[in-house]
Amino acid sequence: MSKPYEHLIKIILIGDAGTNKTKILLKFADDGQQQGQFISTIGCDFKIRDLEAHGHRIRLQIWDTAGNETFFTITSSYYRGTKGIFLVYDVTNEKSFHNVKSWMGNISEVTGKDAVVILLGNNCHLKNDERQVSWERGYALAKEMNVKFFEVSADTGTNVEEALKSLVLDVLAKVY
Repeated sequence: MSKPYEHLIKIILIGDAGTNKTKILLKFADDGQQQGQFISTIGCDFKIRDLEAHGHRIRLQIWDTAGNETFFTITSSYYRGTKGIFLVYDVTNEKSFHNVKSWMGNISEVTGKDAVVILLGNNCHLKNDERQVSWERGYALAKEMNVKFFEVSADTGTNVEEALKSLVLDVLAKVY
């Protein structure tokens, strides 16, 4: 009996607590079908999603890591074996944007250049007067770090699927 997939790709979501990584995970894995309140992730959680890309059957393990610094020693161990990383900040939270470079440093320490990284600015559906971080600043930071950039909304689903497909295609191109 053959496996239901040809490639297994481990993806993690990292970033500060409160950036709605769990909601993004649910959009990736369950198309956001689960509703209601979310509690903070303790350590990590993951979902599985199968998809097809460029004729390949792919199984994604998508890991949601705790953004609280208390759990960093635990969550950094989940970086190992990771092929793709979504580094998430909240466009309504300047501090979460400011901490992106620190998170990127952690990525470099643990994975080197082995993983594909995409910067996600979450909550793009909110009005400009609710934002603390503009699209231009997010794009400039991604360019400085030499990574792709998407603004997404875990609430509306805007660009979530596009970001996931982009990451998967980049990982396939780099690794396989």
